[in-house]
Amino acid sequence: MDKSSNPIGLFDSGVGGTSIWKEIHSLLPDEDTIYLADSRNAPYGQKTKEEIIELSFKNTEFLLEQNCKIIVVACNTATTNAIKELRSKYSVPFIGIEPAIKPAAMRTKTQTIGILATKGTLNSELFHKAVLTYSNINIIEQVGFGLVSLIEDGKLESAEMTNLLGEYLTPMIKANIDYLVLGCSHYPYLVPQIKKILPDSIKIIDSGEAVAKQTQKVLEEYKLLNKSGKKGRQVFYTNSNPAVLQNILDNKYEAEKMDF
Repeated sequence: MDKSSNPIGLFDSGVGGTSIWKEIHSLLPDEDTIYLADSRNAPYGQKTKEEIIELSFKNTEFLLEQNCKIIVVACNTATTNAIKELRSKYSVPFIGIEPAIKPAAMRTKTQTIGILATKGTLNSELFHKAVLTYSNINIIEQVGFGLVSLIEDGKLESAEMTNLLGEYLTPMIKANIDYLVLGCSHYPYLVPQIKKILPDSIKIIDSGEAVAKQTQKVLEEYKLLNKSGKKGRQVFYTNSNPAVLQNILDNKYEAEKMDF
């Protein structure tokens, strides 16, 4: 059965995964997508591994009911804690998202990089394995306590956000990092504020573009690329306030509230 015209499914603990969706949509504009924002349960980073797996199963079931042909786990915390279990339980292809440690570690000149991520990501087994690969590099880890909640509340440019970012980034600057890895799909929306704090010499890296390319590669491998030539249909669901999701999408798309 040809599933190439079926949609790509994406889920995140909230609106942050739209930073991944934007990269995928930009690369694959003919693809239909369904985005699921589990904002009611955000942030995942403060939950147990078992809770994260259960929520990831729930989100996957919802997207499979919509006949999604591939699922992008557009959440670092869900990927690092649940991707193994998801792949074991479901036959659909999964794309995960992990902090982009590799490019930062390979390019650093100061031999020191910073990683801003959730507690759930930094404590995960998958993350620790990645860090061990680059034991020759000084990696400064910082949990972004409170950042996801502020983004979910629509407070991107609030004084509270500015203060938290200053608190988290200043020690990294003093430690002489030359790369900052954003280890949460919400965080690319903070880049304008982050750039005001970091000196120009520090480069910012996130995983969005790499995830989009990997999605394209897997779709090609499974012969699931939509080659209809028609512009894709984009659908957004949230179990919280649709206005926050619509605002992060620059009000170019409608978001539907659903109880899931």
